[in-house]
Amino acid sequence: MSNVYTSTDSGSLGTSLLQTALDKHVNYLLRAQPMFRQLADKRPVDQSFPGTSVVFQFWNEIPDVTAELSETVDPDSVGVPSTTSVTVTLKEYGATILATRKLQLMAITDVDTGIADLLAWHMRDQIDKLVEPILRAGTHVIRRNNAVLKSDMLATGAGTTGAVKSTDILTSSVGRLAVAKFRGNKVVPRQGELYAAFVHPDCAHDLKAETGDGSWRVPHEFSGSESIWNSNVGVYEGAYYIESPRIYNTTDGDTSARVYRNYFLGKEALAEAIGEEVSIKQGPITDKLGRFTPWGWYGLLGWSLFRQDSLIRAEVSSSIAA
Repeated sequence: MSNVYTSTDSGSLGTSLLQTALDKHVNYLLRAQPMFRQLADKRPVDQSFPGTSVVFQFWNEIPDVTAELSETVDPDSVGVPSTTSVTVTLKEYGATILATRKLQLMAITDVDTGIADLLAWHMRDQIDKLVEPILRAGTHVIRRNNAVLKSDMLATGAGTTGAVKSTDILTSSVGRLAVAKFRGNKVVPRQGELYAAFVHPDCAHDLKAETGDGSWRVPHEFSGSESIWNSNVGVYEGAYYIESPRIYNTTDGDTSARVYRNYFLGKEALAEAIGEEVSIKQGPITDKLGRFTPWGWYGLLGWSLFRQDSLIRAEVSSSIAA
């Protein structure tokens, strides 16, 4: 008589006793740190009262009066020009989740903690996605079109996004031009004497790989090797560089080349007005059996470009663009 094995085979004891094990800790997907809202460094100083929008005003300078005064003539008075303004419209934003009591009781992990974390991240992520298109609509732009530096601030003109080739990558000349134009337009730096440069890692790769006179790599190989070891652009040509995968990019260049919208900024490029700061909310349980727990986030706020001269969009491609 042959042996009968008590095993994991079909029909044996193991089929009813063996189970797939689960890690009760549920992991989160990879995330990129939100960055665009932090650029809103202009807010109301003395707001008159709550409203649907907030109007910021600028004094305009008194016209030049350089003619010599006559000794015996009382000079005519000059008028103070009307103010100009920027309007920020406040809007409601938010999202909600309704968790059931059954899920809370039967799940292998703490559902409420997971939902709170997901909502907190969703809140920051969505706000960032609301702010970025406002920055992208800035009027000042630097582009590389077939290796030629184009800009609305140069006699060459601004060129076009559709003319950016896959070989039109970020170079030191782009940053030098942005900083020069900031200084020429009396733009206040963001940190000491430094302006800010927010660039995509693909574009930073090309800047760090640049060689020859006037390039990023040459001085760092001799006196700033730590930046090379850390692969960190750092402070360069009057700006501190921050890399982020959140920089908007799409294949709208020449022959579908990927074009990245990098940003150079001074102070007060972006204004923000707040009716209620965004925050996580746990709503009241109102159903008859107390089974549905509402979670969400909410805010009443808005943004607008404040000083166009404080923002330059640098449109380039990358040698490692996907």
